[in-house]
Formats: sequence, structure tokens, C-alpha cells
Amino acid sequence: MRNIKIWLAALTVLSLTAGLSAAAQAQSRFDDVEIKAVQLSDRVYMLTGAGGNIGVYLGDDSVYMVDAQYAPLAEKISAAIGSLTEQQLTTLINTHFHGDHTDGNAAFARQGVTVIAQHNVAARLAQNADFDKAGIPSVTFGESLQLNTGDAALRLQHYPRGHTDGDVVVWFADTNVIHAGDLFFVDRFPFIDLNAGGSVQGYIDNVSAVIAQLDDNTKIIPGHGGLSDKDDWQRLISMIAITREEVRLMQVEGLTVEQAVARGLSDRWADWSWGFITEERWIKTLYQDM
Repeated sequence: MRNIKIWLAALTVLSLTAGLSAAAQAQSRFDDVEIKAVQLSDRVYMLTGAGGNIGVYLGDDSVYMVDAQYAPLAEKISAAIGSLTEQQLTTLINTHFHGDHTDGNAAFARQGVTVIAQHNVAARLAQNADFDKAGIPSVTFGESLQLNTGDAALRLQHYPRGHTDGDVVVWFADTNVIHAGDLFFVDRFPFIDLNAGGSVQGYIDNVSAVIAQLDDNTKIIPGHGGLSDKDDWQRLISMIAITREEVRLMQVEGLTVEQAVARGLSDRWADWSWGFITEERWIKTLYQDM
């Protein structure tokens, strides 16, 4: 019996050590990440670091932030915002539910920041056993929401069945700047989460609907990539349409998905692969969606 107790105690110590080690590794992963701010207008900034791009709007009496990247970066993000204004961050908006945009929710919510998202985002985060429940959005909406700030307002618009089923595009008040979330990956194959309500045609339709509301001077904060304009966004949609047709013709020819991957896409798309969505994964996404 004594040996069993010793073994259980040792196992507990090993488990705790492993857990602390994993936490330390997760933290150290972000030690060298620098949060950089780029000013887009008198009131709007884009912050880059690790994960999805952040948008910041400086209101008359408070600060609004779009997306939160990862929890270990919360202090650095707060410091970056503090260098821009003395106003307090009061509101965090999620463009969708993926962790590289929402992992930091809880850290900001514990500071009293109100987290806002579309209904489906809150539902998916609530279903995720690994998500810190303090970060579940406390304010949710369906199709659209207006956030008043002084005499102006931020506009949040839901676009379903695109990247996910909870995508939101944010129009910043009194500026010609928007945050597109992951409806925009700059010059790279996009992640279309077919398992979370996303679809290829929905992605095309949603982006096209937003582009129709923009002009040549609109500045777009993409989910991933550098500051962009509507021509950059249209280039993404053109790529999706063309590569989908390439894959459709392979299907008509009778190729299996494995054979399609082996053949590959036209050489013109070689530079669109990246770490998360390679050409292979993009072809598989198109096959599965069809």
C-alpha cells in the first residue's frame, strides 16, 4: 500500500511538473513578440503581433478594440494601447471565434472590458472546454449592431457562412477604415472553416458584398497580412474563383482528391501557400466544399 501511495504521489508531481512546463513553454513562445502600431486615421490604429491583426478605435471617452490575439500578449497589447491614448479600453469586439483572435478575451474581460460578438461566436466559445469561460462575450447580436461613441458610431455587420458562421466586419466611425477579420487573408490561401459553418461560395459572396460598399481610398485591416485596399481583397476573391474552377475540372475528369493534390494548381498560385493553408490543404478544402 505504501508503495502505491508513493507511486501516486510521484505521478501527481510529474503531472503538475508537466503542466507547469507546458504553461511555461506557451508563455515563452510569445516572449519575443512585439506589438507594433500603425496609424490609419486620426482615431484608428492597426496592431500586429502574433495571431490575427487588431484594430483600435480611439473614441471621445473610451477605446474600442477589435480582436485580442493570444492571452500571454494581453499586457503587451494593453501597453501598446496605453502609448496611444490615456483613455481606457472599454470594449472588445470579436470578428469570429478562432483562438488567434479570441484567446486574449478573458484577460481583458477580467479588467472590466465588455466583450461583444455575434451570437454564433459566443455559442462556439461556450462549447469549447479549453476556452477560459471568463472570455465568453457578454454582449451578443444577430445581424448587426451599432456602438455609439460621441456623435458617431461603429457598425458591426454579420456575414454568415463565409470563413465561419459568425464572421463580423467592423466599420470604424467617421473613418474610411474597416476591419475584415478572416474574410481577408492577404495574398495567401484563406482558411475556410467548413466544420464551423464556412463555405467557399459564402466567402466569395460575403467579401463581394463588402467590397461593393468600399471606395478606392478605403483602408482594410485584414485578419492576416498587411494593411490593404479593395483591389487586394478582390485579388483574393479572383484567386478563389479561378482555383475552384481548376479543381472542378479535375473532378469532372474523375480525379480523386489525392490525385488532384498530386497534380496541383497552376504555377501562378505557388506563392499563395503558407504554413497553415498549403496548396494541398486548399485543394482539399475546395474538394470537400464541392
